[in-house]
Amino acid sequence: MTKVAFVTGATGLLGRQVLRAFEKAAWTAIGAGFSRAKPPSILKIDLEAQDAIEAALDETKPQVIIHCAANRFPDKCDLDPDSTRALNIAASRRLATAARSRSILLLYLSTDYVFSGAPGESPYEATSTTNPPNLYGQTKLAGEKAVLEVCENTGLAIVLRIPVLYGHVETNAESAVNVLVDAVWKASSSSSQEKHGAKIEMDDWSLRYPTNTEDVARVIVEISDRYLVAGEARVSMPNVLQFSAEQRFTKYEICKIFAEILGLPSSGIVGKGEDKEAKTARPYDTHLSTKVLKDMGVDVRTVDFTDW
Repeated sequence: MTKVAFVTGATGLLGRQVLRAFEKAAWTAIGAGFSRAKPPSILKIDLEAQDAIEAALDETKPQVIIHCAANRFPDKCDLDPDSTRALNIAASRRLATAARSRSILLLYLSTDYVFSGAPGESPYEATSTTNPPNLYGQTKLAGEKAVLEVCENTGLAIVLRIPVLYGHVETNAESAVNVLVDAVWKASSSSSQEKHGAKIEMDDWSLRYPTNTEDVARVIVEISDRYLVAGEARVSMPNVLQFSAEQRFTKYEICKIFAEILGLPSSGIVGKGEDKEAKTARPYDTHLSTKVLKDMGVDVRTVDFTDW
């Protein structure tokens, strides 16, 4: 029997790689999107419409749903809190409801921003106390609770927390890491520096663990296989998992790496400390422990950031 994976947010940074990973693993991968969806290759589905969700699932009959769709940029979340809650929480609950009634496994992508990131607290285990520092983290945590509540005692819902992502992009702006390449180019332009009359300041305080989308997608496929094979026994398996690269950088350090790779000067960028007046709060260090996945025997190795 052919295994079928249904991927929401399939036109996005992670969703595209998840589709490819399932296809590479000989699954039938069906992508769904909305604003950038191009039927028939990517189904256009409004996740605010329960009937649309159910119709798509009844037509495609997947064994697993990978829920990548989300408003994942903290600043944009603050600018449109209602839409953020609608997608990150309400849509997730709708998917979980539809999945449970059809006995479909649902894997919900969450974030390291469910933790406060206060100095001295990391690494965070899957069972560590959550305390999101901003609306983005709050809505993703609420989404976690929604899917786990709907699928309680069924083993049909899994949460996978991941950190900031990088990888193959359509535009650098898709990734909070890739977009730093643009900053490096801008800073290297002498004409730009003369125009702005100042160097570009880059955060050298908050610690990040950039993780490649191909690694995340590979792990998602392995998790899906393991939980499907487990059948009803998955009710006793962990329902909150975490995956992350281990290499640690600040944004400023990432810019220095990019400048070296591109053969560009980095003198136009200067590091800055904590921005206590920032409109959207950012955590200091939300390093995720991958212990649960390791204990399950999942390969948590990741590509070297600089080599990639």
